[in-house]
Amino acid sequence: MPATTSQQPTLESLTSTFPLTFPTPTPTTHPDLVSTKDLHREEDLLRNPSSFRHWWTAIQNVKEASAALQKAENLSDLAPEAVALLGPLASPAARKSLQRQTYLYEAALVQFPSSFKLWKSYLQTRMSFVLGKLVVKKKAGGRKKFPEMREALEDEQEDLEKWEGGVDGIVGWQEWKLLIATFERALMWLPKMPRLWLLYLSIFNHPFCPPQLSHTHARRTYDRALRTLPPSLHGRIWARYLLWAETRGGTTTVAVYRRYLSVDPSITERYTAILLSENNPDPRPLEAAKLLLSLARKAARGEYTSPEGKSPYQLLSEFLDVVEKQAEEVGMDVSDTIDSNTRIEEEAAASQQPSEPASVDGKLIRFGGLAAAVGSDGKLVGPYDEDEDPRNLRKLNIENIVRKDGLDVYKDQAGRLWTGLATYWIKRGEFDRAKLTFERGLASVLTLRDFTQIFDAYAEFSESLISAMMESIADPDEDEEEEDVKETEKELDAKMKEFEELMDRRPFLVNDVLLRRNPNDVQEWEKRVALWGENDEKVAETYNKALATIHPRKATANFHRLYINFAKFYEEGGTTGEAEHDVDSARKILDKATKVNFKTVDELAEVWCEWAEMEIRQENFDEAIRVMQRAAVIPKNTKVNFFDHSLSAQARLFKSLKLWSFYVDLEESLGTVETTKAVYDKIMDLRIANAQIIINYAAFLEENKYYEESFKVYERGTELFTFPVSFEIWNIYLAKFVKRYGGSKIERTRDLFEQALDKCPPKSCKPIYMMYASFEEEHGLAKRAMSIYDRAAAAVADEDKFELFTIYIAKATSNYGLPATRPIYERAIELLPDRQTAEMCLRFAAMERKLGEIDRARAIYAHASQFCDPRVHPKFWQEWNNFEIETGSEDTFREMLRIKRSVQAQFNTEASYLAAQMAAKESGLETEAERDAPPADAMAAAERQTGGGGGKTPAFVSAKQSTNVRQQEALEAAPQANEDEIQISDEED
Repeated sequence: MPATTSQQPTLESLTSTFPLTFPTPTPTTHPDLVSTKDLHREEDLLRNPSSFRHWWTAIQNVKEASAALQKAENLSDLAPEAVALLGPLASPAARKSLQRQTYLYEAALVQFPSSFKLWKSYLQTRMSFVLGKLVVKKKAGGRKKFPEMREALEDEQEDLEKWEGGVDGIVGWQEWKLLIATFERALMWLPKMPRLWLLYLSIFNHPFCPPQLSHTHARRTYDRALRTLPPSLHGRIWARYLLWAETRGGTTTVAVYRRYLSVDPSITERYTAILLSENNPDPRPLEAAKLLLSLARKAARGEYTSPEGKSPYQLLSEFLDVVEKQAEEVGMDVSDTIDSNTRIEEEAAASQQPSEPASVDGKLIRFGGLAAAVGSDGKLVGPYDEDEDPRNLRKLNIENIVRKDGLDVYKDQAGRLWTGLATYWIKRGEFDRAKLTFERGLASVLTLRDFTQIFDAYAEFSESLISAMMESIADPDEDEEEEDVKETEKELDAKMKEFEELMDRRPFLVNDVLLRRNPNDVQEWEKRVALWGENDEKVAETYNKALATIHPRKATANFHRLYINFAKFYEEGGTTGEAEHDVDSARKILDKATKVNFKTVDELAEVWCEWAEMEIRQENFDEAIRVMQRAAVIPKNTKVNFFDHSLSAQARLFKSLKLWSFYVDLEESLGTVETTKAVYDKIMDLRIANAQIIINYAAFLEENKYYEESFKVYERGTELFTFPVSFEIWNIYLAKFVKRYGGSKIERTRDLFEQALDKCPPKSCKPIYMMYASFEEEHGLAKRAMSIYDRAAAAVADEDKFELFTIYIAKATSNYGLPATRPIYERAIELLPDRQTAEMCLRFAAMERKLGEIDRARAIYAHASQFCDPRVHPKFWQEWNNFEIETGSEDTFREMLRIKRSVQAQFNTEASYLAAQMAAKESGLETEAERDAPPADAMAAAERQTGGGGGKTPAFVSAKQSTNVRQQEALEAAPQANEDEIQISDEED
């Protein structure tokens, strides 16, 4: 059987199929709606017309039967184009199913016209036949019950309905119209049901929705929904309404968004993004700029919080971005800007003038004033501003806005604001105005960051302008005349010169920024002077400006150096020295400086000293002394606190040690002895002298042969100062006195030494004691010298006692012999710290051995052993061991070992053991090589076994080892055995 070819249907043939549901199909008009199988259902419905369950069951059965028939039907006879146009109604079975279900639904609605369930099912059924199959999306998570509109729009955008297929809007126009009519009937019965409204409104987002329905009718339907539903449900309608308006664009979007923003301005930023979108066929940059400006101002006042978390400055930056990109559409031109600025300045001046109060017969009249506008929230609304009204077509005064809302508020972002304003003028082609803007920005910023941003943009603008002019000269137009080319070349030369001057001005501009930030910065003024180089006129002008600008009490360090350097500038004849040396002008500057109330007295003193030095350089020595005499005038009231900063520097100058030190040096060099002594005496009377002044005064008197007076000065110094300052004075004083008089004034010298030692602390008295003892040895009695050493040994600090006892013993030995040192040794052992006692005991024992007193030496070793841990002081125990080997007996050696074990047990605690190990490591008394070395004899081996060698063996005798040295040697059979060795057991006491 040959294959049948599908015929191409015409539009008329497809359109003639519709309408299917008008008039409402019934068995009378459509006999095939009810078959013999459906008679039982019809009879049941006639018997129970008011039973909703019977009607609902019948409808569901018809739906299931119709769905089965549609699945079994074959559409191969229709062309694919016809199937696409007819959508769900392409098959006869689908069309018949629609009629049957419509018949049943309409009959049921006659009985139940207010049933929401029935109407919703009916509408969804009709939508499935017209709009196609609804695509159900998977949803994850929950939603907020009352989300903000920004979040609601995002959620609604994701949840917008999508369909597969659908009847074409032209072919199935009749069915689309009947579906709308059905929704209208449903809303007539159930106008307060938001779900029905949302189903109705979802139709207008269908891609096949006819234009007659999806534009004007849709807008009116949205408006009816808002008028009908209560305000609590408006958020659900507005979310769809706004999304629908975005898809339509143009005036529809603007009108809908303006209506919503009058109630809720939270999505204004979204609206501005839509107005500026590249896909928007009708962009409105002016309206977007005004909206952003309004948001920025409200956010700065705290009346608006950005849903996206943007700060007021970020909103203003977005406004600037719009201004830069759409300069022609948003802002005024130069002439209008100037006129607007003038008008604003006049209004500001008028508002600052105080108005005269109205009065009648001298009594004030109080006016209530005009009625104040109140917003929807009950708060006062500010005066009307054209710059914030998006409906007003007047362009913006960008300069005034940037200054008022930007520079006056966000002072730390001046660089971005100035460059944005300059970019605006560049986009408008107003290059001169842009240049003026850059210059204003450079002259007003306060930070280097802002300066760098503006300067870089200025330089880039200049370079781009120059490169454009060079390209125009290199490739001129054919219509361009030679005169125009020459004018362009002249203009290019001028621009190149301006650009070079700009680069040369950069250091000065940077310095201007730093000086604007802190006009009291002395260092920056010095840099400013250095920038002018050899331009003497500008240097002098800069110095004068700096001295007039800087506040002395707020200046940074070394403010006085400005006056001094300015004076040297005149003294040296300018920066190059070629000008005339104007010393008189230098004197005037320094004289003016002496009247300035500096922060510190030292600065004022240095000015006076520099003035005197200048006079010395000019060889005016008498004038130099007169200058210092003026500076060092002592007032009647000398009871002034030098550190009282509430007083002026001039009132405290007479107590400046720097000033008096320079003055006295000057007198020593140029004056007489008497004048110098007078100056020194004034310093002493004012009680501002330090130890160095005392020493210098005494040295000066000594040089001029005034020895007794110099000694009096030393004595005054010792009275003025206490230790440790007076120690140096005493040290020099005693040395000078002994050198001067030697043994001629012994009693006076002794009295001086006693005075020095009277209040001398232990850590400083050792040199004085040594000098005192040396003096007695040379000029006094040896007995007194020994008594001084004895006093010193008890008086000095602990760290100096060992050394002093050593000297004391050496002196006693040389004067009286070894036996006389015994009491000294005993006193040393009594006074010295434990860590030094062992060493002194070793020396004491060595001395007794020299005298043949073996028992005394052994007793000394026994006494010293209590301070010597065998692990830390192996040297002591080794020396005692050698001593016993050489001079002792078996009993004495055994006693030595017993003492050693008891001492080791005494020190054998965890804390002391760790401390011993640390001390051994720090002192390095026993190295690894010494511990690993073989014993020198059997006695050393026995000592190592008992743990006395200071090694890592346990501090007790192990029970697993034999303590009998003889048995141990027999077992080990040591090759180096001594036949004369005395075998001693450690256990035998």
